[in-house]
Amino acid sequence: MNYQLVILGSGNLATQLSLALQDSGHNIMQVYSPTPEHATTLANKLGCQAVSTLSDVRTDADAYIISVKDDAIKGLAETLCPDRTKAVFMHTAGSVPMEIFDTQAVHYGVLYPMQTFSKTRKVDFKEIPCFVEASDAETLTMVKTLAESISDHVQEVDSSRRAKLHLAAVFAANLTNHCYRLAERILQEEEIDFRLFLPLIKEVAKKVTVMSPKDAQTGPMVRYDVSVMDKQLSLIHDERTRQIYRLMADSIHDDATQHHL
Repeated sequence: MNYQLVILGSGNLATQLSLALQDSGHNIMQVYSPTPEHATTLANKLGCQAVSTLSDVRTDADAYIISVKDDAIKGLAETLCPDRTKAVFMHTAGSVPMEIFDTQAVHYGVLYPMQTFSKTRKVDFKEIPCFVEASDAETLTMVKTLAESISDHVQEVDSSRRAKLHLAAVFAANLTNHCYRLAERILQEEEIDFRLFLPLIKEVAKKVTVMSPKDAQTGPMVRYDVSVMDKQLSLIHDERTRQIYRLMADSIHDDATQHHL
């Protein structure tokens, strides 16, 4: 079944999700963003109408997908839900509970794709895990139908478990990427190309597809080789980066030598 949708948001996730939904046969009727040029950029990709004021958002969509900053979700719901009691409202956030819609919408849910997104880099949504939740059985059917039209990996997960998924994703993606950035800064001091590290990064990623990250960990921090670590610390000029190194060293060694559930 194909649905008539309005997308509220024009950022990285909103862009890739709306393109995937359209490719799956759903009709994107409008894109809303308070920044007109952002709404227009995404709407032009979708061939639909762009709006930048909430009073111009259509009232006849089957579902309204809110994909904005976490702290903006509630305000959009308070404005839009009262006049659209037959529609389904859903957000795409990992850490925002579904209950944010409780006193606003009649039918509501969550469609959370667990992936890192950029506007200009198309992803294969079929491989992305999507976690769904809904206020009632009928609404869940719609949310799951939307999710399953774009992903082969859809699971029903409640808000508390989804919050933990999002936290774990921050460690697996955002913090890992920041470690890449710290490595890049160290290399830039010696004018060494970060791309030389891509085979190393790819091999680490491949290893955790066949073994636990704990078993895949190597290096001086596992052994707690103090002489090597002290030499490396002496090469770091930024105190915050030294603190990160020390904390990570202690955490890696502790994990390697103690049993954790």
